[in-house]
Amino acid sequence: MSDDHPTGSGPDETALARIETEVAMLMRLGEATRRATGTAEHRVLDRAAYVILRHLAVAGPQNVSALAARLNLDGSTVTRQVSAMQRDALISRSPDPTDGRGTVISPTPAGLHRMDAVRAARTRLYGDILADWTPGDRGTLADMLARLNEALENHTRR
Repeated sequence: MSDDHPTGSGPDETALARIETEVAMLMRLGEATRRATGTAEHRVLDRAAYVILRHLAVAGPQNVSALAARLNLDGSTVTRQVSAMQRDALISRSPDPTDGRGTVISPTPAGLHRMDAVRAARTRLYGDILADWTPGDRGTLADMLARLNEALENHTRR
């Protein structure tokens, strides 16, 4: 039996254990990096508003139910977040063209401007952090993170 693998486990179990640890560290260090970054650009939006605006910028206007389903959140949570964003003039509401009783949420120009500022600041930050990585390694990381996010999303939708 190899010293590389605890009793009863093989290479795949070892890799899965490493993945679990690395994802936990990624989440902790990602949050620590966000808090420690001193530039105001990173703080012009909270995380929830950033994710909602990113989705709306790509997918277009959505009702709260569709937004909650896409982001895998409870509708009441999204409603609270959207209300706060509307107070801050980051989103606007308009009548739902498919259901006159409902509304759809759209990003405002101010919301898109803030989102773009945060995205640009984050892109520069990751450029600095990954400065000594090759373009190929950066591309591989981007591909693997996309696959991981897709697998996580598929798992939560079961």
